[in-house]
Amino acid sequence: MKIYTKTGDSGQTSLLGGRRVSKAHLRIDAYGTVDELNSFIGLLRDQEINKKREDLLKEVQDRLFTIGATLATEPGKENVKKPDLHEEDLLLLEKEIDEMESLLSPLRHFILPGGHQTVSFCHIARTICRRTERCVIDLMEIEHVDEIIVKYLNRLSDYLFVLGRLIAQELGVEEVTWKPRM
Repeated sequence: MKIYTKTGDSGQTSLLGGRRVSKAHLRIDAYGTVDELNSFIGLLRDQEINKKREDLLKEVQDRLFTIGATLATEPGKENVKKPDLHEEDLLLLEKEIDEMESLLSPLRHFILPGGHQTVSFCHIARTICRRTERCVIDLMEIEHVDEIIVKYLNRLSDYLFVLGRLIAQELGVEEVTWKPRM
């Protein structure tokens, strides 16, 4: 099978279910941003310090593929076979966040992203996750999207923030707090 089909050369693409839409459609933007986020999670997973978290990060990537498939499906086409997101997926992220936070000092100030390349990758992934969440919410305003997708993305951005803090601690990198000018 060839990677190029030429069916998108006119600026249109097909949703799962068959309907053709503009490549600029909010639905395409939403699942395209999920794909971008998934790529950054892969970059995070590839960092040596995350070898012990590799399985969890792969699971997150799997859930992001699930979200992408759901968003790529034409509304009303329930007969399209695809995996689903479950409440347990949210609970897993919450459990991981709680475990990581138990190892960290309480956050009393905003922190500036950075300090180490891997910490910065976490913050980039977190901000892409927030953008993904906004894209999905934009789509929800015009078409049905299951609320669990927004919940998962919201929880994932929290997970990525806390992961960045934990990696900073594991690397011995000092968190730089934001001190606004007065």
